[in-house]
Amino acid sequence: MVTIRRSVKYPESTDSYRIGQRPRVRVSIADYGVGNLHSIRKALELAGARPVVESNMRNLLDADVIVFPGVGAFDAAMRKLDGYRDIVLDRLNAGTPCLGICIGAQILFEGSEEGEMPGLGLIKGRVVQLPAKRVPHMGWNEVRSDDRMFENVPSPYFYFAHSYCARPEEDATRGTTDYEGEFPSVFRKKNVLGVQFHPEKSSASGAAFLRNYVKYLEEKL
Repeated sequence: MVTIRRSVKYPESTDSYRIGQRPRVRVSIADYGVGNLHSIRKALELAGARPVVESNMRNLLDADVIVFPGVGAFDAAMRKLDGYRDIVLDRLNAGTPCLGICIGAQILFEGSEEGEMPGLGLIKGRVVQLPAKRVPHMGWNEVRSDDRMFENVPSPYFYFAHSYCARPEEDATRGTTDYEGEFPSVFRKKNVLGVQFHPEKSSASGAAFLRNYVKYLEEKL
């Protein structure tokens, strides 16, 4: 007697779940149309999320989690969001979790010396040029923060690449860094977190930071 076994399709590594595990958190990465988003997409996937790159900003309106990546310039990012700015801001004010990285953190503010377009305005304050003789600020530097996203991070050093920094005019600073003077490098308001460094380029520390962030999302959603 011959037994015929039917083939079984198991979930691929990019599927939203694993057998016996809860579904992965779906994270929408805003594609400003500038640069390669492979690094942040891969880093979020390794941290346990299910990242999706969205080139149509309209899709952010239905996102469970929004990530504004650290690619591009201020005006280029806001131009891509043109027409959706107020609705996205409403979503963030209503509690939609969001992570802003580098330029993605800067667009959370009201405006920037780098460009002319208004930012999202979630956080009061503006983005200014780094008051340093050597710009851009590129390389590894220490982040001093007691935010829960830095729990069990193996090193406080993260990778930076920027010429501008944000100056909040409200209580939103959750971490600082020194580069020829201290500047805010971590921001939080409501469920929105902004970081001036690049976790996706920060080796083991960045990976631990993103794992903490995904764990936080799993508790929220």
